[in-house]
Amino acid sequence: FLVLKIANVNWQSKLNKAAHHTSDYSSTEAILRRGQAFSITLNLQTAVQSGDNFTFIASTGPSPAESQQTKAIFNLSEEGASGWSATQEPSEPGCMNFMIFSPADAVIGRYKLKLQIVSGNKVSSTFLGQFVLLFNPWCPNDDVYMANEEERQEYVLNDSGIIFQGLEKYIQQEAWNYGQFEEDILDISLAILDRSLNHQEDPAVDVSKRNNPIYVSRVISAMVNSNDEKGVVEGKWNGKYRSGTNPLQWSGSVTILRKWYRGRYKPVRYGQCWVFAGVMCTVLRCLGIPTRVITNFNSAHDKNINLSIDKYIDVSGKTLHLTEDSVWNFHVWNESWFIRRDLGSFYDGWQVLDATPQERSKGIYQCGPASTRAIKEGDVNLDYDSSFVFAAVNADCVTWIHYSKKRKERIYSDTRKIGKFISTKAVGTNSRVDVTANYKYPEGTSKERQVYKKALKLLGVRRTGKRTRIRRRSSVAWRQNMTQPAQKPGISGKLILDATPVIGQDILLTLALKNLISDFKTIKVKLRASAILYTRKPKAEILQLSRSIKLGSEEVKEISFKISYSQYKNSLMDDRKILVTAVCKIKQGASLLVEKDIVLQDPFLTIKVLGPTVVRKAVTVQVTFTNPLSEVVTDCVLRAEGSGLLKEQLRINVARMAPMESSTVQFEIIPYKSGTRQLQVDLVSIHFSGIKGFVMLDVAPA
Repeated sequence: FLVLKIANVNWQSKLNKAAHHTSDYSSTEAILRRGQAFSITLNLQTAVQSGDNFTFIASTGPSPAESQQTKAIFNLSEEGASGWSATQEPSEPGCMNFMIFSPADAVIGRYKLKLQIVSGNKVSSTFLGQFVLLFNPWCPNDDVYMANEEERQEYVLNDSGIIFQGLEKYIQQEAWNYGQFEEDILDISLAILDRSLNHQEDPAVDVSKRNNPIYVSRVISAMVNSNDEKGVVEGKWNGKYRSGTNPLQWSGSVTILRKWYRGRYKPVRYGQCWVFAGVMCTVLRCLGIPTRVITNFNSAHDKNINLSIDKYIDVSGKTLHLTEDSVWNFHVWNESWFIRRDLGSFYDGWQVLDATPQERSKGIYQCGPASTRAIKEGDVNLDYDSSFVFAAVNADCVTWIHYSKKRKERIYSDTRKIGKFISTKAVGTNSRVDVTANYKYPEGTSKERQVYKKALKLLGVRRTGKRTRIRRRSSVAWRQNMTQPAQKPGISGKLILDATPVIGQDILLTLALKNLISDFKTIKVKLRASAILYTRKPKAEILQLSRSIKLGSEEVKEISFKISYSQYKNSLMDDRKILVTAVCKIKQGASLLVEKDIVLQDPFLTIKVLGPTVVRKAVTVQVTFTNPLSEVVTDCVLRAEGSGLLKEQLRINVARMAPMESSTVQFEIIPYKSGTRQLQVDLVSIHFSGIKGFVMLDVAPA
């Protein structure tokens, strides 16, 4: 008998990639999705003997085993026990065509494929090559199956997007380059799985669990932050970023992931919530799990999960750090789409994952997947971390004036409702979609009350707001009774901006106070302005004023004041956020707290593309921007990036700009992918934080 000799193997790259929706990956390797057939052609040097028996062996991970589903042995035309199978298709003379099927619950990752031929008494084994197997949202039997094609295009194949930031009353669009198909990103995503603590502990068991999106997404939520296992991004929230990159200056995940990979897995400095969420979205989309980025405005970080956020201030309105709880202007996390075999089909669909290192879950900084249905129904006892996410969108905010260790007074403030305008980018466009209804029933309905009570009971929270281990008590009080209610002060107040605040200019404000009853009052007002981060942590005092006001029966009075540029210019953080508070104390009466968050607007940056955009054709981009300050600015850098447009980030030095001067810069791009592309441009300087802009381009095929 002659042993069959194979001249070469054709992995039918173009054909398979088109069928498996993997044409976008910048790699020559075979990239395939599970639960779907792929073709492979063998070009032969010798003829096939009639009695030849063909057996295929597919294996993945460091120690492949059939018992762990990391090795599959299957013969031609019979489905193996593993669910893998192969059939022979008609072919030209001198070659053989095979269709190979993987099961819809196969382990994802890089595989080796071998062919064993038994010819008479001779056995020969040939290595056919490697391929990568991914999750398959197009396959109805895959746990990540998504039925709608437009949604798959957005949540799996769109490599750019929008992350919402700012304030509930001033929502800003920030562009983000996910770049999941760019060079090396798939290899990096697989390397992230291999660097996890689970993999270090038991590689064989870890790899065998990679068929499950619940497991894979949870591991990635731990690996995207650097806290436990030298993961990808190191978080920092205190405003000095000299030994790394300011989190506001990232505009996409590709630079970050490559830096981590090329720097031998040293965590990349620094990230804040949107950076963790942007990077996690890239990795999960890259592996084939439909994923989107979510922003929750007025997001509670409830450390002890008693659904109450206590904030302490002194008599002048200064924030006192007496508690670990906080309310962030916004917080960004992810949702991924898959079914919950562990919880039951009611909890299928969007699952919350949060890679920002806030609290430990089972000993590690990881969060999720928590089913959005579980959060909406108050099922806070369900895996994973649904209580933490429930608190982020539902906790109550209580403010106290702290006089001494013995004495505190609950102050009335028009409560900032927690969990507002929960937002994500729309399918197919850049508009904002409000998904708050996926997280909670309408505010004030009996259903919302019922869910809140159920959550308190499951968490074992007593009416004092203290956690209790005894769950027998049925006195789970509704939220008003959680603490003594604040006395209503008989006045109302509002802080009003007289004009849109722009960086480099004075900020004009008015405090309007109204007497709600027919009596005469004297009110002591203490106004304070501080520079804050988006976590609402005060970083620097800007201004303090005291006033005394007399209000007659139902009278309205206004106090106007300004925060000048010279007052805020040296204390403003890169977030460009200022918190203004007014503590209004009625003589022999209650107090009122009035608050306003201000975001200073950036000057605009305009981007013009001078000509049609076509694959492999150079086109000029013109960017115009203005120095917003009344002083000379030196050493600015203009940066541009965009998947399918620029393979690496482009940097152009802008030497000097006079006060309020406009400047124009031109550069060239050569698009390398067709379709809708996002070009981002920003101007970075040590004098002001990045001025950003983006433009969507429709690139025609060559």
